Amino acid sequence: MQVTAALPPAHGGDVAADGKRAKKRGSYNCGRCGLPKKGHSCTIKTPVSASVTPAPPDSSLSVVSIPSTASSGLRNLPTTLRRALSFDDLDERGSGFDRSELEERVDADLFSETDPDLDLDANLCGLPGNLLWDVMKRLPPAGLLSAARVCRGWRDTAKKIWRAAEELKLRVPINVTVGFVASMLQKCPGIVRLSLRMESDFDSTMLACVAFSCPNLEYMEISTFDSASIRINGDELGRFVADKKSLKSLKMEGCSNLGGFVLCSYSLSTLWLSDLHSLSKMVFNCPQLREISLEFSCQENDSTDLTTMIEGLGRSCPRLQNIHIASERLSHSAVLALTAAQLRGLRMLSLVLGSEITDASVAAISSSYPNLELLDLSGSGVSDSGISMICNVFPDTLTRLLLALCPNVTSSGIQFATFQLPLLEIMDCGMTICDPNMQNPAADEDNCKLQKTSGSNVHLINQKLIIKHSRLRKLSFWGCTGLDALYLNCPRLIDLNLNSCTNLHPGRLLLQCPILENVHASGCQDMLIGAIQSQVRDASFAAMENHSPSKRLPDGSKRVRVPHLLSEESPEPEKKRRRIERQHCNVLLG
Repeated sequence: MQVTAALPPAHGGDVAADGKRAKKRGSYNCGRCGLPKKGHSCTIKTPVSASVTPAPPDSSLSVVSIPSTASSGLRNLPTTLRRALSFDDLDERGSGFDRSELEERVDADLFSETDPDLDLDANLCGLPGNLLWDVMKRLPPAGLLSAARVCRGWRDTAKKIWRAAEELKLRVPINVTVGFVASMLQKCPGIVRLSLRMESDFDSTMLACVAFSCPNLEYMEISTFDSASIRINGDELGRFVADKKSLKSLKMEGCSNLGGFVLCSYSLSTLWLSDLHSLSKMVFNCPQLREISLEFSCQENDSTDLTTMIEGLGRSCPRLQNIHIASERLSHSAVLALTAAQLRGLRMLSLVLGSEITDASVAAISSSYPNLELLDLSGSGVSDSGISMICNVFPDTLTRLLLALCPNVTSSGIQFATFQLPLLEIMDCGMTICDPNMQNPAADEDNCKLQKTSGSNVHLINQKLIIKHSRLRKLSFWGCTGLDALYLNCPRLIDLNLNSCTNLHPGRLLLQCPILENVHASGCQDMLIGAIQSQVRDASFAAMENHSPSKRLPDGSKRVRVPHLLSEESPEPEKKRRRIERQHCNVLLG
């Protein structure tokens, strides 16, 4: 069961359903701060909302009960933390995964399971027990807390719903004490997945509260917003990981105060740490670790020894499959340390911001890990020669290639890669084909340091690209100011990024992508935007016309399209026709 928390626990007196029943005493502790009520005057105000995404009072999405049989699909949905390793949205499309269909299926089977301790035949305020269970599971947290005050039967049902929760998503506002988090965690003792959206600092007291209140915790994600930070050191994090014997996944942002850490766990399989800086030591003793993501802050005085860290990582984590490291201190020596580890199961490798990673590094990677499915070398010094090596080694495995902000890559190398890699589904070539006389376009804050690597791009402008690929789903040329002409014939392309392609000529753009859904054109010329809109609109009409039935002439010479009224065959089902009519492409300018 998943619960998205929106309010702190309810407080107040009990209302008895039957006057003959003995009155049950309430809690001796304050429902807001957790302190004893005797002689206590609480000064904490009840937050208006504590949900990750504020929901209206009548929303049915705030409290969702998910049986274990149906929750496995939803648990793999993308999180708010973006990593180059995931691309879950593409995986869902490729596997036919439809979130709306899954939610409908979950809603249909959601309440076939109820709490085994609940008396389904009991009549609670005129409602059968099973009907009350079904209704209260659909209430938002505020409604669930209010329903608990109606009568004792409703209060007991609400407690069982909270107690059966397996996932809690909680937003912690500014100036909220640890008692707020503790009170929410105490209501859900069976929590397995915990997601905290911290708008206030996360300190060692909060970490101890989580460790005490969630004995069976398996997945924990902590994200920070605004000026919030994680104020715990590496020793405290190491003790937490060592004590949580069932912890499988740990994802934390804002880890700038760790200083150094030693992580020992025989259950941990996923580890994401971001905003790292100047770590004196990094020791991993996690034999079950399969995915690791380490992002370092872009500061010039970072003294982390990545080579030593990677050597230890290879020795103590032999089952690694996905590696993502983002740091300006990445170098060829770090790549050699990684290749010496001989991680036989490695499938996804992302080494970002390493300007000292060269074609020699690509050669080392290619010789040691020939089964890679994802390779991200964004911000590196790789050239067309390195791309040629990639194409020679990975034609049968590589599906995702990211080479954004690689100043030595030309349009010839990009075109060669699309021709030689038949399984390619995602390709990012942002700011590779750049006009050296133009100022780099504005990018996200996460890419502010990456832009410095493209300053040495001296390629000529007025370059053109001709790409014909049968499997490409996502293609990005953001910031390619040197791109003058683009011809795409990609029947499965669904997402195209042309943001800040300021020199792309409207008359030299041809999009033959019938199922294209999104085209990003922020910062482009008005004439180019108009050309994009015209082409995607014509493609949508053509796609709808192509679904008209066809019939051979009496002499069998050729096939012609005929209206449904003249066709002897039965028309397509109404549901399928509606799906075809909805196909349209969005041109995104924001």
